Amino acid sequence: MREPEGADLREAAMRDAAGAVPVAATDAAPEDAAPVLHVRGHVILDDFTEVGELWCVGGLVTFERPRHSGEVTTVEGWAVPGLVDVHCHVGLGPQGAVGAAMAEWQARADRDAGTLLIRDAGSPIDTSWIHDRADLPRLIRAGHHLARPKRYLRGYARELADVGDLPAIVTEEARRGDGWVKLIADWIDRDLGAEGDLRPLWPDNVLADAIAAAHADGARVTAHTFSTEALPGLLAAGIDCLEHGTGLTPELVEEVARRGIPVTPTLLQIGQFDAIAAQGAAEYPAFAERMRWLHARRYQHVRDLHDAGVQLLVGTDAGGTIGHGRLPDEAAELVQAGIPTAEVLAMASWRTRAYLGVPGLVEGESADLVVYGVDPRKDIRVLGVPRAVVLRGVVVARGS
Repeated sequence: MREPEGADLREAAMRDAAGAVPVAATDAAPEDAAPVLHVRGHVILDDFTEVGELWCVGGLVTFERPRHSGEVTTVEGWAVPGLVDVHCHVGLGPQGAVGAAMAEWQARADRDAGTLLIRDAGSPIDTSWIHDRADLPRLIRAGHHLARPKRYLRGYARELADVGDLPAIVTEEARRGDGWVKLIADWIDRDLGAEGDLRPLWPDNVLADAIAAAHADGARVTAHTFSTEALPGLLAAGIDCLEHGTGLTPELVEEVARRGIPVTPTLLQIGQFDAIAAQGAAEYPAFAERMRWLHARRYQHVRDLHDAGVQLLVGTDAGGTIGHGRLPDEAAELVQAGIPTAEVLAMASWRTRAYLGVPGLVEGESADLVVYGVDPRKDIRVLGVPRAVVLRGVVVARGS
């Protein structure tokens, strides 16, 4: 997907202004005259439950036929709870922070691809205004990425010159976000010259104090990690979730499974490792060799995680170098890796909603769902062509 130009953003804003009014705006109408959306065919609620129909009334789900005399719109197909991108950076572009108009475009691109819930795994801008937009996906923010100077991508993170400040800064970010904090646990250390390679950013004792501080404030912590070296310290400190997790050895995989720590494989991102290695091979040969190896084993690694019983989450790493609206592509990569299609669908929808504490298709809860023309449990490619995307009871995007 190409990045939007100024005209695209203006057109999108005009289209939104003239578009559907959220169902909640019709609350003043009598109950029996309020617009109703009827979804029928195959409504997949979770791993075990499927029903034949549901209705969206006043933006909420009901499985009881409503009393009404007003307009009824019917959509048929296979419906699932809105998809979840658990590693997505709204407000981040290739050079760092973007403006609000671009952030809105990013969120809309995700929404139109069926992603109706985003855990924003770090953003350089304040995106809390998205909470007030009924036409944009639900957003769980993790505040800024936390890193050290020259130990992450320029312009992406809040950089701490003194590692000892991490616990206090984690507390700040926990209170600024929506229950999550994002740490950069490792990155290339260029100060090592030709021996430059992935190295941990934080001493183990500082990590332990920082994660304890987040937990004391009611927040969970997830960490970017490519290497093996950063993982023992993260696990000892009580990390809640791992992003990428490419350095997990068989022994560490077993430990992660035992502790119930989810991993977000981000295969679209790992698919770029070969190109990243080529860029740095002349100056940092050790780093390049490692990145090539991680790239080559990426599918087997994900199968190993799955086979060991590790909970896998679906995340695109959109923002930066990966475009928004690509959750269907990430899901297809997981199937390519050998994860059963029905499992991937569950990971991309109701299971991750449960993990994040956001309801799926439940009586009286928000009507956030995606309808497909083919059973997505049998063909993951259909995620790329939704028939209808319904957010807060409103059809916000339509396909064929």
